[in-house]
Amino acid sequence: MTAEYYPLQVLLLALSGWVNRVQQRTIDYLVEENRVLKEQLKGRKLRLNDDQRRRLAAKGKQLGRRLLNRVATIVTPDTIMRWHRRLIAAKWTYQQRRDRRGVMREIKSLIVRLAKENASWGYTRIQGALKDLGHRVGRTTVSRTLKSEGIKPAPDRPSSWKTFLKAHWGQVAATDFFTTEVWTPSGLVTYYTLFLIDLRTRRVHIAGSTRHPNDLFMAQVARNLTDVVDGFLLCHHFLICDRDTKFTDQFRRQLKNSGIDVVITPYRAPNCNAYAERFVRSIKEECLNRMVIFGEGSLRRAIHEFVQHYHLERPHQGLGNEVISRDERLPTSGPEVRCEERLGGILKHYRRAA
Repeated sequence: MTAEYYPLQVLLLALSGWVNRVQQRTIDYLVEENRVLKEQLKGRKLRLNDDQRRRLAAKGKQLGRRLLNRVATIVTPDTIMRWHRRLIAAKWTYQQRRDRRGVMREIKSLIVRLAKENASWGYTRIQGALKDLGHRVGRTTVSRTLKSEGIKPAPDRPSSWKTFLKAHWGQVAATDFFTTEVWTPSGLVTYYTLFLIDLRTRRVHIAGSTRHPNDLFMAQVARNLTDVVDGFLLCHHFLICDRDTKFTDQFRRQLKNSGIDVVITPYRAPNCNAYAERFVRSIKEECLNRMVIFGEGSLRRAIHEFVQHYHLERPHQGLGNEVISRDERLPTSGPEVRCEERLGGILKHYRRAA
C-alpha cells in the first residue's frame, strides 16, 4: 500500500475511536440513569409485564452475556436469558397448539353448518365437502361432532324452515291477525284485522277488519282470497299461519280445495312467521299506536293509508332499501326536496320536486 493512503487510514481510525467513545459514554450514562431510577424505588420489587419481559429478552440476547453483565441493572443477565429461552419454547409449542385448536374450531363449525344447511347430507358426504375445502377429517370426527351438537343423522334430520322458504320462494304467503282498540259510541272495542303478505315481494293485502272473526267471516275471506279473477292467493301454493283458533277448519278446507296448502307453524315459534310478525310491528309502531281511533271508518282509513305508504313510499331493508312499487314517473333529481304527508303527518316521505 502506498504512503498516500496512510492519512485516510489514520482519519478512519480516529473517527471510529471517537464514535466508540461516544457510544461508551452513552451506555455509561444510561446504566447510571437506570441505577438512579432503581434507587428511587427504595427496595420495592420491580414488576414487569409480559410485553416488557419480551422486549428486554429480545434486546438482551443480541448483546450477549458479557455485555449484559456490564449494562443490565434492572434484572440480572440470568433472568434475561431465562426469559429468552421461554420465548423460544413458546414459539415452538404453545403457538402451534393454539393454531391447531383454532383449526379444529373452524372444522367443527363447518361440520355443523353443512349439516344444518343440507338435511340430506350424511357423514361421508360432509367429509367429502370438507375435503374440497382443504380439511381432511375422518368420518368418526364428523359423527362425533354432530352428536355433541344434538344433530341427528341424515335420514332423521329435518329440513330447516329457511330451506323450505327458499325452495318455494314466490309461491308462499303468510297471514296473521293484529288487533286495534277503537272508540265507538258503546265504548272501547277491539277490532281484529286479517292481513296476508307475499314473502318474496313483501306486498300486503288486507283481508278485512271485524269485531267478531267467526266462522262466517273467515269463510267469506277464504272465498275472496281464492277468487278466480282477483284473489290474492291465485299465484300461491302455500299459506303460513299460526295455531290461532280463528283460522277455522272450514277456512283451511276451503283453501285446500282451491289448491292452497296451509302450513301450520310449530308451537311457540314466532320466527316461523317472521315476515307477518314484522309487518304487525311496523303498522303498530309507525301508525296505529300513534293515533286515537274513533269508529270503524277511521280505522279502515288509517290502515289503507299505511298500506299505501308501505307499498309506494316506505323503503324496506329486506329489499335492499327499495320500495315495493316505485312510481317511475316521479323525478329523481331536482333543486328542491319536498315532504309529503299522510294521516296528518304521522307518515312522511320525501321526494324531489318536478
